[in-house]
Amino acid sequence: MSSARSSSRYGMTTSTLAVDGATLTYDVHGDLSSGTPLVLVASPMDAVGFGSLRSRIVDRPVVTYDPRNAGRRRRDEPTAAVTPEQHADDLHALIVALGTGPVDVFASSGGAVNALACVERHPDAMRTLVAHEPPAGGVLTDGAAISAVCADIVATYDASGMGWAMAKFIGIAMHRGKVDDDYLAQPAPDPAQFGMPTDDTGDRTDPLMSNLRGPGCDYAADVDRLRQASTRIVLAVGEESGGPDDGELAGRAAHAVAAALGRSPVVFPGGHNGFLGGEYGQMGKPDEFAATLREVLGSAG
Repeated sequence: MSSARSSSRYGMTTSTLAVDGATLTYDVHGDLSSGTPLVLVASPMDAVGFGSLRSRIVDRPVVTYDPRNAGRRRRDEPTAAVTPEQHADDLHALIVALGTGPVDVFASSGGAVNALACVERHPDAMRTLVAHEPPAGGVLTDGAAISAVCADIVATYDASGMGWAMAKFIGIAMHRGKVDDDYLAQPAPDPAQFGMPTDDTGDRTDPLMSNLRGPGCDYAADVDRLRQASTRIVLAVGEESGGPDDGELAGRAAHAVAAALGRSPVVFPGGHNGFLGGEYGQMGKPDEFAATLREVLGSAG
């Protein structure tokens, strides 16, 4: 059972939505009656990270939200694992709360995993899904090795805190090509080289680690369910993210899911962070990225 509370400011309406075990906060930019809404989905990134992309989509209402383990959300158990299926049902509850019928969705990174899971579970909720670089290790031939690396990251987080775990996460996220069984034998990266502290604060509520506990990196698309859904599914990969064999993990997974669906991914400007326009100190290609997204969505018919 969900409920909503809203407030309006400067053309943006902010609402809260109660879902099982959490309360989500979402923002509606524009008038929901003025066209098919575009819902922007990420995880563990919250709505703040979509500021640049959202500001470049002005021809329709845009909805952003904080997933259950990030940003303004509230969770009953802040240290618990969060699964793709939980995120998927949260997204569906949000779509239902909008009351507009099927929506278009742009989802990136972990949000793309969650949105694909949403299509599997709720096949009529979306008109078009653009799934940008889902880090779906379960679809890759080296999925078992990737799963072991993710489990090691969580174990490092539990034992030593965020800095050491995040250094390992950055390492696997940037790794090019397949992950072999010797990957974990290499020396652990020093957090300082990434500008992160080595001290352990004792906090264990980080949203990324909650997703890895899920475990989100093990997601393997149910191709039959995705094919049977009414949703038009577009896989997207960054031009800087590499190819299906020599690319980064999330890019390789995008290629693999697309191939399993019998299609090629659409190449988007930039890399994994291509839509960012300075958020988190990262600069992608937001103008070009937004133009490509509008073109892809415009071809939905």
